[in-house]
Amino acid sequence: MALYNHLFAKKHRGKWILRIEDTDATRLVPGSVDGIRRALDWAGLEYDYGPGKGGPQGPYFQSERLDLYKDYSKKLLESGHAYRCFCSVDRLTEVRERLARTGSNATYDRSCLHLTEEEAARRTKAGEKSIVRLNGTNLPARPIGVDLIFGQLKDAHASLATDPILLKSDLFPTYHLASVVDDHEMGITHVLRGEEWLPSLPLHLDLYAALNLKAPTFAHLPILVNADGSKMSKRNGDVQVEDYIRRGWEPEAVLNWLALAGWGAKHERPASPEESDSEISSSSRASSEAPISTAIYTPAELIQEFDLTSVTHRNTALDPMKLEYINKQHLNRERSTPEGLEQLVERIQGQEMVKRAVLMLEGRLVNIKEFPIHVFYLFEEPDLESEEAKEMISAFSPADRDRVVAAVSEAFAALSDPWEDHDFIKVLHSTRKEIGVPTKVFMKSVRHALTGYKDGPALPDIIKVLGRKRTLDRLIKYFS
Repeated sequence: MALYNHLFAKKHRGKWILRIEDTDATRLVPGSVDGIRRALDWAGLEYDYGPGKGGPQGPYFQSERLDLYKDYSKKLLESGHAYRCFCSVDRLTEVRERLARTGSNATYDRSCLHLTEEEAARRTKAGEKSIVRLNGTNLPARPIGVDLIFGQLKDAHASLATDPILLKSDLFPTYHLASVVDDHEMGITHVLRGEEWLPSLPLHLDLYAALNLKAPTFAHLPILVNADGSKMSKRNGDVQVEDYIRRGWEPEAVLNWLALAGWGAKHERPASPEESDSEISSSSRASSEAPISTAIYTPAELIQEFDLTSVTHRNTALDPMKLEYINKQHLNRERSTPEGLEQLVERIQGQEMVKRAVLMLEGRLVNIKEFPIHVFYLFEEPDLESEEAKEMISAFSPADRDRVVAAVSEAFAALSDPWEDHDFIKVLHSTRKEIGVPTKVFMKSVRHALTGYKDGPALPDIIKVLGRKRTLDRLIKYFS
């Protein structure tokens, strides 16, 4: 959601706001805000206003805006669009269960709706706790929502709770009141949020109408799900940005992966009333296909390509294999320029040999934390007694192996400096012909002596990265 809000705001030269909705004390997690900021910083998603940055509509913590919500609830009470409810939790539970047994869709019997203003004021002054409910019997004409993703929506008021709670007894607002008030006060023009909030849209539009406020444009995005179709949840440990950071995934690759996970075939975007005849509306009614699900984009290219008409209508399961592919392509793109290669090397280890090793891998690298797995033999002496080392030359006679290593050692020792300028593939081929050993026996024997590992890049590339001294040392050590 952060990514899509970021892309949309940047695409249309708008401002993207990070607002901390912390009005539910039961769900607060210590350090969570710092975690959000660290994750956004790692991903390069820089918000314009919010915690740590300030802005013209602050503060950006809802827990610091309680007086504002109290003022708006007072406006609703004075207009008759809301009322105070003094029912206890036990009574509310009993009423809800009784209504359910009768087959009613109602969740409250509205017993407090009929209290006079004087009675409500007297009970409040006496210290009785109350909540503020929306008065569903006294609302302006109910608008039917239009969503930028799903288009014209059916009237879903029947699925709403009866007279939803707006302000709780502890004077903290529910999400419904707080989000409407803050979106208005902060000048929000577009709200991109998860599809799970679609059922609440009628209530939010009711609140805008009751407060005589202009509603923003809404786009409800299908959510990401696990492979089994269940909703991803931070509380269940299904997904944490910190996990991707720890595993060494490239932030640009993760953004690329997430963006394309939500893109499908383009569809006609419904125009909001104020843009029905505008250039934005007409230009957005595209019929071409969205980018393929493994297209490679930089963050700047994602902003350029982003289009709400390409957002899929269905929930999407993230494919880890696609992340591997996309991450690999981003690493290849980074290593293709001198500046990118320097940055990549610095992030891995900062050694000159690492730079040569990265180039040697030629696209094999999927994740920078896998680098030691691919080329561990460059940085540590080969273990010729390991099971893998023994297996790779088990079919060859010791005499043939000794001849190969001795001949290659002699040929390499005779090479002049600079070492890197030599054509090692020619040196190897000519040496093999001289001693008359089959190619498979020759090449595997050399690889065994230099790496003790059966897989990897071409031998000439390994020899060039190892350099003269380390290559000759390993060939000599083979006989010790």
